[in-house]
Amino acid sequence: MKFGNPELLWLLWLVPVVILFYIISFRRKRKILQAFGSLELMEKLTPTVSKGKQRLKAILVVGGLSFLLLSLARPQYGKRLRMMKRKGVDILICLDTSKSMLAEDIKPNRLERAKHELSGLIDKLRGDRVGIVAFAGDAFLECPLTLDYGAAKMFLDILDPDIIPTPGTAIGKAIKSALGAFNQRERKYKVIVLLTDGEDHQSDPIGAAKEASQEGVRIYTVGIGSPQGAPIPLRDESGRLLKYKKDKKGQTVMSKLDELTLEKIALLTDGKYYRSTTGGMELDKIYEEISKLEKKELKSRQYSQYEDRYQYFLFVAILALMAEGLLSDRRRRKAEWEGRFA
Repeated sequence: MKFGNPELLWLLWLVPVVILFYIISFRRKRKILQAFGSLELMEKLTPTVSKGKQRLKAILVVGGLSFLLLSLARPQYGKRLRMMKRKGVDILICLDTSKSMLAEDIKPNRLERAKHELSGLIDKLRGDRVGIVAFAGDAFLECPLTLDYGAAKMFLDILDPDIIPTPGTAIGKAIKSALGAFNQRERKYKVIVLLTDGEDHQSDPIGAAKEASQEGVRIYTVGIGSPQGAPIPLRDESGRLLKYKKDKKGQTVMSKLDELTLEKIALLTDGKYYRSTTGGMELDKIYEEISKLEKKELKSRQYSQYEDRYQYFLFVAILALMAEGLLSDRRRRKAEWEGRFA
């Protein structure tokens, strides 16, 4: 047997407290009676009081309370086999973690905003497997495809600009890393959600998008930032601004959103491009698009589940407490015949 709410079992400490209360109460009554005279005499003076019934009533209260507390903990036993089926698609999230994602043209900055929106997307998933690829000048699979959305959000939460030591924005490498995480034997049910500022000076994102298209992968791109650009702040561990990133000539680097590249990637793979806005509705639209796609059966297995049996304990508790309420602590006194003319 197991319990659905085992944390409530600590309430059973109330049972010995109630028992102790009754013990003290009965002893106190005994001392009070002894103060008036001998116990035998007091019993004769109070013939209708039944000590046995008083003890029985106490036992019923303690028993009823015990079963009531056990029912709150939801005792479970017995198993039932069920068939669980999930249908969905495989989704690889590719998130840009380069220094340019620290630009604050989107508050609090591009990276934190992207992580917040992606966390909301993961919360909406139902049956889809999700994985995470982090990229900067290189790309790595941080979280393989999984149905454990809590674990995926945990990996998402720890992403920061220091997780990929190679500087830059290699979108092409990110797409290829995501392709390697998919089932290579399938030509559908595969989606990449790419979030970046789009400034790729190192890889071949268009070539990678063509390769993705050949493998039946749709890519939905989200541009984070503004076409006008924004400086990249460099802060210390306490978050205090030290300076803005500069190039070799000493000029402040302005990180600009490259929408054209992201639009081409989406177009080549039959996906869609969205620019991130303050309302953050882009990932909601992407989820709507994904939910319309053909889905595959990702998992089908039998599992056993313990059945709740708290109702039996609750029934005994109610029965005991009702019996205590109906039971009198008085004994019936037989009427003695005192004669016809008494």
